Amino acid sequence: TDPRAGLQSSGINAEYGGIGNDGVLSDEIKVANQRIFENAYDTIFMATETGQLVPRSISVDLEPTVCDEVRTGDLGNLFHPDQIISGKEDAANCYARGFYTLGHSMMESVMEQVRRQAEACDRLQSFFVFHSFGGGTGSGFMSLLMDSVASEYNKKSRLACAIYPSPRIATAIVEPYNAVLLTHTSMENMDVVFLMDNEAMYRICRARLNIERPSYNNINQLIAQVASCITCSLRFSGALNVDLSEFQTNLVPFPRIHYPVSAMGPIRTPEQAYHENITCSKITEQAFSQDNLFLQCVPSRGRYMACGLLYRGDVMPSDVNTAISNIKQKRDVQFVSWCPTGFKVGINHRQPVTVPGSENAITNSSVCVLSNNTAIGEAWEVLDQKFDKLWNKRAFVHWYVNECMEEGEFSEARENLAHLEEDYHSAFQMGKDDVDDDDGASTATGFY
Repeated sequence: TDPRAGLQSSGINAEYGGIGNDGVLSDEIKVANQRIFENAYDTIFMATETGQLVPRSISVDLEPTVCDEVRTGDLGNLFHPDQIISGKEDAANCYARGFYTLGHSMMESVMEQVRRQAEACDRLQSFFVFHSFGGGTGSGFMSLLMDSVASEYNKKSRLACAIYPSPRIATAIVEPYNAVLLTHTSMENMDVVFLMDNEAMYRICRARLNIERPSYNNINQLIAQVASCITCSLRFSGALNVDLSEFQTNLVPFPRIHYPVSAMGPIRTPEQAYHENITCSKITEQAFSQDNLFLQCVPSRGRYMACGLLYRGDVMPSDVNTAISNIKQKRDVQFVSWCPTGFKVGINHRQPVTVPGSENAITNSSVCVLSNNTAIGEAWEVLDQKFDKLWNKRAFVHWYVNECMEEGEFSEARENLAHLEEDYHSAFQMGKDDVDDDDGASTATGFY
């Protein structure tokens, strides 16, 4: 539902190296890369009779401003006009407007495009969604849309990269309401949700990339890098490829605890890359650093329940084994006792690239860490505390009630979040009971 998904596609666009902003592939590139990129094109793009490659994506917003930016921007000719859908009225940061009133008026046209895209696939594997927790469209309409998708395609995986409310930075006062209501529905409708927050990505841009005043464009470029790593195995062959369905199997120990966080390594400027040498162990250590985490939480306060390592570029399995052995020696990387295999590893030899205009340097190898840690429960606690301060005074509730929403839904959603906090706390206690005298992480490495 994020209209700025065009930026994510631009990252993939660059990765294929040769697809123009209008989706046309030159004859020279087509002949030179036919063997390497044949499957890669089919995964993310659909070829037309004229040879244009059209992304298999749908961009939706309840108001036209951002969608118009995509239509009139550099990538406007890349997308099919019918796949950029916008309404005429904003959700006004209100979950109820996106879910009950304005959202329903657009649902049929959006679902029609979803069905067309699904029917055009030879083998539909999953749905990948970019959205925010705090906005009216990203929370309300997203919930309504995924209700319909889960009903019609209940056997297909549903994954999301979601912008979680930051601890100290907010774009709307009612953000806690929207986030809690969305989380209440996403527990049933989503299989895996990769949490990110703007404050953590601002920190990465300032500390790692020396960007004094990061913009949303810089943040979207980081998100594009993660999305590229997650979907890399679908597009390029590798020594140990990881299917999207395997994320759900390996990162979600319990159905409700399906909110892993992401991190990447290396993240550095071209100037730093020129003077530094990187190894598999170094990029792995950097990816496990809290400074590279895309969510504001402290992993060392909790225990890892599952961890996926997605390597790209010049990486050998023996180097990965050494890197994981080094990580196991770190006292701040501890796994729960009931997880017999700590790591799920994927290796793809396709060299990583960066989004055009990115401040992040191009490297020969990289790693994306997707981890499910009990410390994420702290982020839910902060969100619930913000919700309680508003809800105790019934502040701003009338805006939701005026949009056909009942007050009882707030209480029901808050109670569900309280149970989610308990789930994380129980997982931490179960993992702590048997490892008080243990040195740290699990002893097995998950090669599949």
